[in-house]
Amino acid sequence: MNSSVISLHSRKRSNTPSQTAFNRQELNLILSIYGQMVAKGEWKDYAIDFLKDKAVFSVFRRATEHPLYRIEKTPALRQKQGQFAVIAPGGLILKRGHDLKTVLKIFDRLRFKVER
Repeated sequence: MNSSVISLHSRKRSNTPSQTAFNRQELNLILSIYGQMVAKGEWKDYAIDFLKDKAVFSVFRRATEHPLYRIEKTPALRQKQGQFAVIAPGGLILKRGHDLKTVLKIFDRLRFKVER
């Protein structure tokens, strides 16, 4: 029986990650907004997808529906219009930018919208 030893240090590492994810600070900001909306009774469920090119936090009114909003992080857009976006159900981009905290302020307007 022939066996060979392969050094793990000699294995080349790729500069591109296998998936994109939210970091702890980003996730804390998103979950803070999510918690406020759950307490208000607007949102009931969420899903997180870590894909190769983007991370997506989707919020739902009910688990069986399409997402109400998607909060996306797309690092490829970092140098362009910004890597963070809030997207409505039809694909309409409500807000895009470089700073997640600023992008999430769109929910302040939606939360405190005055109804007549």
